[in-house]
Amino acid sequence: MNIGILKDIKNGENRVIATPAEVATLTADGNRVKVQKGAGAKAGFEDQAYEAAGAVLADTAEEIYGSCELVAKVKEFEPSEYDLLREGQIVFTCIHPAAHPEEVQALLDKKVIAFTAEDSHRYGSPNCEAAGKQGALFGLESMLTINGGKGKFVSGLGGAPGMKVLILGGGTVGQAALSVLHALGAWCTVMDINIGTLRSISRQYQEQVNTMISTKENIRKLLPETDLVLNCVKWPKGCRDYLIDRPMLKLMEKGSVIVDISNDDQGAIESFHETTHENPRYIEEGIVHYCVGNIPGAIAHSTSIAYAASVLPHFRSLAAYGVAEACARDGYLRRSLTAYKGYLTHEETSALQNRPWIRPEEILKITEKDPDPAPPATVTRSDHYIRL
Repeated sequence: MNIGILKDIKNGENRVIATPAEVATLTADGNRVKVQKGAGAKAGFEDQAYEAAGAVLADTAEEIYGSCELVAKVKEFEPSEYDLLREGQIVFTCIHPAAHPEEVQALLDKKVIAFTAEDSHRYGSPNCEAAGKQGALFGLESMLTINGGKGKFVSGLGGAPGMKVLILGGGTVGQAALSVLHALGAWCTVMDINIGTLRSISRQYQEQVNTMISTKENIRKLLPETDLVLNCVKWPKGCRDYLIDRPMLKLMEKGSVIVDISNDDQGAIESFHETTHENPRYIEEGIVHYCVGNIPGAIAHSTSIAYAASVLPHFRSLAAYGVAEACARDGYLRRSLTAYKGYLTHEETSALQNRPWIRPEEILKITEKDPDPAPPATVTRSDHYIRL
């Protein structure tokens, strides 16, 4: 298969979806790999390393799109890329389709075979781990007096108490943040709606971490004594409630910090608006907000290595078996199928954009193959089906 690795063009994106190590594996499998010049430069992977791994360098994105059967990158497609897509082409990237109707329409119009990378991870995305760990560190940075924070040191000093931290969400992101902050000596409380998750966290940390069921009332009780809040909840799209609304900010001390790692528009934090690495913070009601949408991009080298390794099996399977068989073998790859030759195959996008959809198993005609099972990627359901 001809596989193309693109240089991401989204502002602030420094990662690459394949390092020279993945290219070496793909070429050893018999695939032909083209890498756009400079694709890995910001993550510390030079063009020469890709050539040494067996890749052919491409001068432009147009060359990649025009000659490759499978095209991969890290972030969403930009409008300038829509016309470069070709019918029947396999594309793999973090599409975030439910939040990007124009992008979805372009994928349908171009009749590509599109996979949403963020839904394809069987064991949780490395990007989530990176966002949690680095997001925790950005929270500590935001706490500094010079950044508008109240100036508390994470573990305290002799005679001065350390920080009290509230982590909303005990999934991959929240547990990653907890691992950093607990190790640095913060007093941590984790909230989640799953009692099993909370029990597991308590056991893992030998009861040295507080856990609570996540409700608005419980959050309200803790905010007056909380220095740092990290939102790690994957908020259901379309939900119009908040875990922390604007009036609740007044419960917190001035100079306290909220880091919205989840970064969902219309998400769990009402006062959220997305920021950038160039201008990462703003203050509302005296509370420092850190809301950068691409935290993993700040540690591009490590994240690229981890992320590329996690998606390599999908690339190898698609190249070896084709789309239908690869999706039958791996339920997580199958659930990430977003568009197939003009048909929407992503349930959450169907629900939130009021578009008809068809299940991947049906459009791929693999229902009788006993395909590998996988749970739904989100809790959002749609019965707006396409009937073939």
